[in-house]
Amino acid sequence: MRDGSGGVSVRIREARVEDVPVITRFIRDIAEFEKLSGEVVATEQVITESLFGERPAARVILADVEGEPAGFAVYFFNFSTFVGRPGIYIEDIFISEEKRGMGVGEAMMRYLARLARAEKCGRMEWAVLDWNPARSFYENLGAEPMSDWVLYRISGAELEKLGEE
Repeated sequence: MRDGSGGVSVRIREARVEDVPVITRFIRDIAEFEKLSGEVVATEQVITESLFGERPAARVILADVEGEPAGFAVYFFNFSTFVGRPGIYIEDIFISEEKRGMGVGEAMMRYLARLARAEKCGRMEWAVLDWNPARSFYENLGAEPMSDWVLYRISGAELEKLGEE
């Protein structure tokens, strides 16, 4: 696929198990970008088991520009009870700094939107840090911030405690 900004070749594809080192690198890269490097505990072994094991928890697409890894998106299918259809939740989407502005992000979002249509999904959703400049990119695609919802998380010791008998 060629984009409109200089004619670079952008290719989007589903990741394979042999891509785990690249996926792991992108995980570290996005964590650094988000100033959360200290929270990364995923290893190549954990990523291999979680994404390519017996029960894959998510899927990954990779973007290449002129044959070089440029970005990734991690996504999974969820379900909307109100819509009565599945949806795609994008856990992470990241483009290497040197590959930004080449149409990679739009190509990945279009790929995921085509997948959502093929799977009869009612929507795609994702969370973005409030300071992330990509927010305007998403809004230009037609996405709307959901200001009336608050994201909650429970993890670590609190999750263990809640799950005790």
